[in-house]
Amino acid sequence: MRIRVRRTGGFAGIERSAEVDTADRPDAGDWHTLAVAVLADGDDDGDRGVPDGFSYEITVDGRTVRCGDPHLTEAQRALVSRVLKEGA
Repeated sequence: MRIRVRRTGGFAGIERSAEVDTADRPDAGDWHTLAVAVLADGDDDGDRGVPDGFSYEITVDGRTVRCGDPHLTEAQRALVSRVLKEGA
């Protein structure tokens, strides 16, 4: 499973992105469970967040979900944090 997170916006407008391939990871099951929850949450009803807040595109195996601070679900927030921390 390939998971990509793209973060845009914020006060400085600096874009950041990272990607994780879970295929050979010992914790792939945890990643899969989190990714499925993010996809099930879907988009955030068109509410893209607040001025100067971050907006996110979360792509899991070609399917993209868009969301924005402060309206991230718990699963979205967890996945974004993990991918941006561990991704390359």
